[in-house]
Amino acid sequence: MILELKDLEVYAEGKRIVTGLELNIGEGEVHAIMGPNGSGKSTVCNGIMGHPKYKTKGSIKFCGEEISKLSPDQRAKRGIFLAFQNPQQIQGVNVVNVLRKSAGGEGAERIERMVKINENVIKSTKEFGIPEEFAKRDLNVGFSGGEKKRMELLQMKIIQPKLAILDEVESGLDVDGIKTAANAIRDMQDGKRAFLIITHFPRILKYVKPDFVHVMLDGKIVKSGKYKLAEEIEKKGYDQFKKGT
Repeated sequence: MILELKDLEVYAEGKRIVTGLELNIGEGEVHAIMGPNGSGKSTVCNGIMGHPKYKTKGSIKFCGEEISKLSPDQRAKRGIFLAFQNPQQIQGVNVVNVLRKSAGGEGAERIERMVKINENVIKSTKEFGIPEEFAKRDLNVGFSGGEKKRMELLQMKIIQPKLAILDEVESGLDVDGIKTAANAIRDMQDGKRAFLIITHFPRILKYVKPDFVHVMLDGKIVKSGKYKLAEEIEKKGYDQFKKGT
């Protein structure tokens, strides 16, 4: 198992947003959590990643290790990547430097990894339709919404995490951008790496058909199924899962 969430609760500013979440993601699996705005989807991502503004109760296991007490950087170093719904702008730090920090290793090994990162950045800017000079600019400063999302995908592709969490990655992307995101996910699928896609529209799921789809309402998963569940949502919306409707 790559990720195991057991009886997970996530709190923001003292308010419980996610309640009793149970979710298991195995090697090579693609899962999607779908739900309307405000249902708690992004809160789940922040809880898994250990965002300091969010407090959790319950168990978060990654590759068999309990990580609920680890800091965000420790979780990232173990192989979890989060593509943010709203990527932050960071003055004075460019993309290449961010990726170099992720190189790890020591001495000659670290230098070799950093050289490879430089080569991959040049290659990936072309793949994601990003001007090469953007990689040398301050991270996301002056970027459009779509450019920020493409830059997140570029970082994911180069870092090659064990678990990639994509929080509404299609937001801000046009049709070609969504296809580019889907291609990046498919290219990284190796039978071991896992993906958790957070979305309220099934657009990207048409190109990356998930193994499992989970519907979240009011901080709880109320329905799970295969890709057909996403098609059902597109036709009938989320009201069908609400009690009394």
